[in-house]
Amino acid sequence: MTDRILSMSSPFVPAAFVARASSRLGRSAAAKAIGVPLSRLRAWEEGREEVTAEALEALRALAPDRPSKKPAVFSFVDLFAGIGGMRRAFEAAGGKCVLTAEWNLPALETYLANHGGDHPVVGDVRLLEASLVPDHDVLVAGFPCQPFSLAGVSKKNSLGRPHGFADETQGTLFFDVARIIDAKRPRAFLLENVRNLLSHDRGRTFEVIRRTLQDELGYSLSWRVMDGSLWVPQRRPRIFIVGIREGEAFDFDTVRRPAKGPTMASVLHRKGEKNADPRYAPGGVPLPRYTLSDGLWSYLRNYAEKHRKKGNGFGYGLVGPNDVARTMSARYGKDGSEILVQNGNANPRRLTPRECARLMGFDRPEQPPMVIPVSDAQAYRQFGNSVIVPCVEAIAEALAARLFACGGRALAA
Repeated sequence: MTDRILSMSSPFVPAAFVARASSRLGRSAAAKAIGVPLSRLRAWEEGREEVTAEALEALRALAPDRPSKKPAVFSFVDLFAGIGGMRRAFEAAGGKCVLTAEWNLPALETYLANHGGDHPVVGDVRLLEASLVPDHDVLVAGFPCQPFSLAGVSKKNSLGRPHGFADETQGTLFFDVARIIDAKRPRAFLLENVRNLLSHDRGRTFEVIRRTLQDELGYSLSWRVMDGSLWVPQRRPRIFIVGIREGEAFDFDTVRRPAKGPTMASVLHRKGEKNADPRYAPGGVPLPRYTLSDGLWSYLRNYAEKHRKKGNGFGYGLVGPNDVARTMSARYGKDGSEILVQNGNANPRRLTPRECARLMGFDRPEQPPMVIPVSDAQAYRQFGNSVIVPCVEAIAEALAARLFACGGRALAA
């Protein structure tokens, strides 16, 4: 499975892929279930052949029953959706998703396994004509942050590659967001990105964003850097930008925040826990594969010591139950160095994917566990690229209260 949907002439993801991924079955199991050759299903999913109506109906019938949602008050579109963190947050605030856009196929697999695809699903936003976007009340978008992040800029500089808006692959995707906002005029939008967006290119990048949204499109704009550590045990500062079409700018002081954040004890597996995930930690004991090898642990210690002597802060982050972790990045699966877990007398270990789901706020005690249908490597990348769900949920609740609690227009689509 390729990482991106790049070769398609249509912006919409083939219906066969949407239906099969929504079933939570792999291709082989799904092909067997509906009685077609695997090669035929692959051709349907890749858009090389048109799926038959009978096969599509059979694929859709494989989807599991999903918990009923509370009645929707407003509609939203979910751009650069990743694995659905923004969607979870806005659904909890009373929203109904009417369009999803995500071009990374493994991420879309996870998204559909958890949310289903009972609405238009888009791969490449750049190919999407605004006229094809359903009317909606709120637009949400976590547009790609790599062109603006400290790590992304550093890597691109070292490779002699452009970053920010000069990155033609990802840096200009903000303007596709602006294009859709301009055409559909939603009542509000919420954009999310890395904190470094404010200072990138000496502030010039953010000034272009502000001027586009506020001066050119006419939205009342407000923004704030918020740290996810109030909701989960992870330091994760991110900038959130809210635009309001009519009226005064959104007030971030109306967002409810916990008085104190949790510690890693709320995330880590516990021996004998009832809801232990047998894929990663049978009986609450993480499988041996998550413990660092002697060679990797020695390398990380030597690397940290080398940079300590140079006066740099590079090195691993070691946490126990009473700690708060560093920011988890998309490269976490490489060596796990930013968040290593104390492991008794053994070498430290990585978080399991289930612990990552908890660390990002996808898994919470009052909710069913998130479905993780992909490999560990993909899961680490996906969680590292996602948002802190309860943080966004708090913003979504405050925004919904501002726009829809007093008789405002609801469910535009």
